[in-house]
Amino acid sequence: MALTTLSFETPDALTDAFAQDLVSILKTGIKARGRASLIVSGGRTPLALFKQLSETELEWDKVDVTLADERWVEEGHEASNTSLVKNNLIQNKAAAARFIELKSDADDANEGVNAAESNLASMSQPFDALILGMGEDGHTASLFPCSEQVLDGLDMSSGRTCIAVQPTTAPHQRISLTLPALLNSRNIFLHLTGEKKKQVLLDAIDNATEAQKPITAVVNRAPVTLMWAP
Repeated sequence: MALTTLSFETPDALTDAFAQDLVSILKTGIKARGRASLIVSGGRTPLALFKQLSETELEWDKVDVTLADERWVEEGHEASNTSLVKNNLIQNKAAAARFIELKSDADDANEGVNAAESNLASMSQPFDALILGMGEDGHTASLFPCSEQVLDGLDMSSGRTCIAVQPTTAPHQRISLTLPALLNSRNIFLHLTGEKKKQVLLDAIDNATEAQKPITAVVNRAPVTLMWAP
């Protein structure tokens, strides 16, 4: 396990430092390989970060952006991560970035997995940066503890980059990157705010199996930088 914790006094200070780090990483990727790739998560926590990135100078036309997971809902639905990213990150200066969608026109996530994998295959890999969130149950991306699909999602030998997930503790069918796909990243960040989330993470690392708290599977297997503020 290699967890590095960077703590900030306020969420604003975290956002400033995180945006600077990500821009530096993406610039390095562009210089070295011609394009850079960024995986982001949904939810409220990264909204300020998305806004700041969207207003930052960068060769955004050379950056690919995708999601760690997506709910199988129409774009424009309040639960759509695609809409959240398009409305908050792929804006302003960052409007030139190429957004790689996980959701397709397939009837459900099971039928859409192959299309999602094909879309991801067009991105520069290993991904330059991955930003993960974490739920209070220890899930990350849409790898939910004790769901029927969690072991498939955590299987390092599956050869799959995406799976369909039907969570029992959350609404909407989802499509999620698998653990090996998430770990195929040069820089992995866990973006959390609040004492409660930090304690969930520490308890998971100390006391839970990977299936019980899937975030531990990431922390156990790769260097992760925790970006945290109260």
